[in-house]
Amino acid sequence: MYVPSALRMPMPQAQALIESHPFGVLVGDDLQATHLPLLLNRDEGEFGTLYGHFARANPHWQALEGRRVLAIFSGPHAYVSPTWYATRPAVPTWNYAAVHAEGPFERLDGGATAALIERSLAHFEPGLLDDKVVLDDAFRDRLLAGIVGFRLPIASLQGKAKLGQQRSGADQAGVAAGLRDSAAPEAHALLQYMHDQALGTGDP
Repeated sequence: MYVPSALRMPMPQAQALIESHPFGVLVGDDLQATHLPLLLNRDEGEFGTLYGHFARANPHWQALEGRRVLAIFSGPHAYVSPTWYATRPAVPTWNYAAVHAEGPFERLDGGATAALIERSLAHFEPGLLDDKVVLDDAFRDRLLAGIVGFRLPIASLQGKAKLGQQRSGADQAGVAAGLRDSAAPEAHALLQYMHDQALGTGDP
């Protein structure tokens, strides 16, 4: 990913984006891609370690085993109109936040996969951990037989926040106003992210 220095995310910001937008894309050197949720453990390794699972019937996990793979995470993004800038002439663009994480694909054994599913439930819907009507133990065991868990120790982590922060304060304020007035939900999500990061809003 091309990341100019002015748009580079610090590591904690990149990790936070993974945690808030955990649905990623896993790509190997054969250019197959699988979309799946990934959990980040910040405390494992220099950049953290990702955990996830494949359906056992999906042959992609076999192609990835033992290889270096890329996990792509997309954060908020939206169209930016040139009419929002104070500076003219200008061109339309797309502002966004994204993270790329690379590392070796390591398959988990059955016990580690079961622990991963418990952690995933605790993260996404903890009420299911004790709900034996929706997810009883026998049904959970059958599900475990149909999945393959894995970990991805992150060897390289790149984050890019293209939020217009390199533009003048007047241009940034115009973009913030345009996003605020947009009817598109993704524009509001991007503006909220910009405020959360204190980037590109034109605020002093």
